[in-house]
Amino acid sequence: QVQLVESGGGSVQAGGSLTLSCKSSEYQINCSAMAWFRQAPGQEREAVAAIAMIRDTAYEDFVKDRFTISKDRAKNTLYLQMSSLQVEDTAMYYCAAGLEYGLSLREFKYVYWGQGTQVTVSS
Repeated sequence: QVQLVESGGGSVQAGGSLTLSCKSSEYQINCSAMAWFRQAPGQEREAVAAIAMIRDTAYEDFVKDRFTISKDRAKNTLYLQMSSLQVEDTAMYYCAAGLEYGLSLREFKYVYWGQGTQVTVSS
């Protein structure tokens, strides 16, 4: 069974930075598209960013120029570098992996999910 394990969440003040990591011992991150999603309390889960090829990335408008998704094939790890964090970025962040290589921010494209890592941004 594929397991995705996120780490790197925490509490930070507005304007600060965090880098999330997602690692799997069973899933090869370079085999298909991966993405980060988030869910704030009382809200639906939403896409944040996705990556297929190294330079093939997509971002939701609310994180463009602030977040960067990347992957390290040697470490088999997916990353989300977050900067200029805002209180509105507070959420549980989830790593997701698909079975196809096409870049997508659509949730239904992803079949494997991590347990999430909490990001809390205070003013």
